[in-house]
Amino acid sequence: MAVRLRLTRMGRKKRPFYRVVAADSRSPRDGRSIETLGYYDPMQTPHVVKLDLDRVDYWLGVGAQPSDTVVGLIKKARAETGAES
Repeated sequence: MAVRLRLTRMGRKKRPFYRVVAADSRSPRDGRSIETLGYYDPMQTPHVVKLDLDRVDYWLGVGAQPSDTVVGLIKKARAETGAES
């Protein structure tokens, strides 16, 4: 099973809210996920990114592949907390 770290869309029409999840790469975008790792709210100013970096590191350690967007969100979350890569 290939695991991807990616966004799943929540919220209502024209008001997106995203959860960062670990999911099987074959499942649909808003389908079943293995674990919720945090969230991203692009509608607030400034954008809010809240991630459980310990669980993100675990999934990356066991071979999960993050999407391009999630890579950027992880970098932003690490910069906000002052954690090293």
